[in-house]
Amino acid sequence: MATAIGIDIGGTNLRVARVVDGIVQAQASAPSSGDPETVLVRVLNLVAKLRTADVRALGLGVPGEVDQASRRVLSGGYVDFSGFDVVAKVEAETQLGVRVENDAVMALLGEAAHGAARGQKNVVMMTIGTGIGGAILDQGMVLRGRGSAGQLGHLCADLQGIPCVCGRIGCLETLSSGTAFARHLAEAGLPSHLRAEDLLASDDPRGKAVLLAWAGPLRAAIDSMIAACNPDCVVIGGGAGPGAVLALDLFPPRASWFSAPILPAQLGADAGVIGAAVAALRGVKDA
Repeated sequence: MATAIGIDIGGTNLRVARVVDGIVQAQASAPSSGDPETVLVRVLNLVAKLRTADVRALGLGVPGEVDQASRRVLSGGYVDFSGFDVVAKVEAETQLGVRVENDAVMALLGEAAHGAARGQKNVVMMTIGTGIGGAILDQGMVLRGRGSAGQLGHLCADLQGIPCVCGRIGCLETLSSGTAFARHLAEAGLPSHLRAEDLLASDDPRGKAVLLAWAGPLRAAIDSMIAACNPDCVVIGGGAGPGAVLALDLFPPRASWFSAPILPAQLGADAGVIGAAVAALRGVKDA
């Protein structure tokens, strides 16, 4: 059976898993870090713990823009690998081929191969977490544009909004990410531990206002992506994904020329590592 190791670089945790045909056989994790060298050492230690003789390749999902063709990380996120040749360093230490992709692309590949979008060739995926990641599958191929298309968290959602880390104003990420949800709670005077699910179950009008401010821009962005991409489905994942899918019910779709089902991701926290393993094995086949 085809075996690979998938690596998911998160802002809080580094997750590594040995995956066989879409099933996680073993996994390990370590705290993340903002220092690329520290992350590299921790990832290599986790890989060494899980590696077996039948592992054929490694898949590495990272935050930020990735030019997959040149295997370079172009921009950073919570861990900034731009200017840091992480692929070459991992290959040198492991003597295994490494496939690198943006972390949302990895999640999409996992969901398309083994999850909510299984069997679908045209898929838009958004991952709602600390930020908002995105990736698009077009006729079974990842849409790349000039190298790193799919940055859906940076669709403009508010022309008069707050500055985004990308340098623009009012990006979707500033309104509908997990970080934005926490800000909406604070501005409403609500406790920081509350989740979208808690607000949906409450009669507090402040909670309803938070949900409207948080999920409304997301609904608009999804509708725009459906019109632009005409996908088979839209998959919502990430840590805040389940709550976001429920909150979208506050905005039932209008009758339109453009429609597609919105599906919750099925692989949960494993989507990134499973997708990374899928990408790794595709890289072996393409070599």
